[in-house]
Amino acid sequence: MSVFALGLNHTTAPLDVRGRFAFAPGQLPPALLSLRERMARSAPETALLSTCNRTELYLAGQAPHAGDLIQPAIEWLAAQGGVSPAQLGEYTYVVEHRAAARHVFRVASGLDSMVLGEPQILGQMKQAVREADEAGTLGTTLHQLFQRSFAVAKEVRTSTEIGAWPNCRTGCTSSTSLCPAPRAPCRSSAWAPSSAR
Repeated sequence: MSVFALGLNHTTAPLDVRGRFAFAPGQLPPALLSLRERMARSAPETALLSTCNRTELYLAGQAPHAGDLIQPAIEWLAAQGGVSPAQLGEYTYVVEHRAAARHVFRVASGLDSMVLGEPQILGQMKQAVREADEAGTLGTTLHQLFQRSFAVAKEVRTSTEIGAWPNCRTGCTSSTSLCPAPRAPCRSSAWAPSSAR
């Protein structure tokens, strides 16, 4: 069975473009059913993750050629955003097989987030899996992939210091804060450890 992830995120598309492809929670069940209907022949398993910084489709199915899975998904997503597949193609990425699994692990762990290590993405991914399961679009392959990604995310959070320090982009309110690295602690006195004040 082939597994693919197709999406756009904060590194590939500006905010206004990402907004065109965002799905509100109430839109997910009908969107999943519509996607599954469009993909019925080639990808019986589908899931959809939609956050403020990314929209990703996860597909699993039998297809002789990758394009047999990807092209209908691109066409479906383009229609949702009211653009042509060519316009959407400027902002999307596609990963397949092992690279798709690695990508899902990175997303669930917060390693592919705008704010490195942010924990909300794991909850959002779990909600996406619940929505797909309730809509009947989550099959064995995607279920196993997501369950493994949740275990990987837990391992990353418990065996590394990701998320251990407040991040400047989310925690500091001072416009004069200095943040030498994306996940380094803030240098603002509001967040500095007492020994550094």
